[in-house]
Amino acid sequence: MRPLGVVIAVLVTIIMVFFARRLATDVPHIVAGTVPDDDLTEKYVAHPWLAYGHIVPGVVYLLGAPLQLSHRFRSRHYRLHRRLGRVLLGCALLSGVLSVVLGVVFAWGGGAETTATLVFGSWFVVALLLAFRAIRRGQVPQHRRWMVRAFAVGLGVATIRIWVGLFTGIQIGLLGMGDETMPVRATFGIAFWLGLSMHVAFAEWWLRRTPDLDG
Repeated sequence: MRPLGVVIAVLVTIIMVFFARRLATDVPHIVAGTVPDDDLTEKYVAHPWLAYGHIVPGVVYLLGAPLQLSHRFRSRHYRLHRRLGRVLLGCALLSGVLSVVLGVVFAWGGGAETTATLVFGSWFVVALLLAFRAIRRGQVPQHRRWMVRAFAVGLGVATIRIWVGLFTGIQIGLLGMGDETMPVRATFGIAFWLGLSMHVAFAEWWLRRTPDLDG
């Protein structure tokens, strides 16, 4: 497997682990009708249809998108590629639109998370729409390039979690030394900006180095 493929597999795995943890945390409260002590979890439990209307389609998209971007899969299963593409596009658009709604209405990380969600969530949706327009016009290379941009933003969710983990470790270390720390919510918003901007920048760099996406 190529290095980029390994990185993608690791990031998707991180997303799946956090998805499983989210389910294990939220579902008992949703079923029992109880209110969790954690205020972040409380937002998911209080608005499960909105939260999981974003999360579940997003997970489906991120699991299927690597196949769609694989030249081997496209060349061997073109009809399936087209059918799966319609399903994944719908899932991605639903997840992207609801991510913007969540970022505006229920942003746990405050203004930094809200602005990051607006900027990158909108970019994700625009990239998907431009990819759809390109394929409708028969512009296959442009279609693939826009889908790469969208997928990069989607994978940014995993890198956000990595940054959150790093910030949490730093906070624990500073507390152990008796130093003051930033509020956890503030670092959460910063993690959104760092994780998503890194992915957008990397996607553009990779596309410039890969002018031909047929391979």
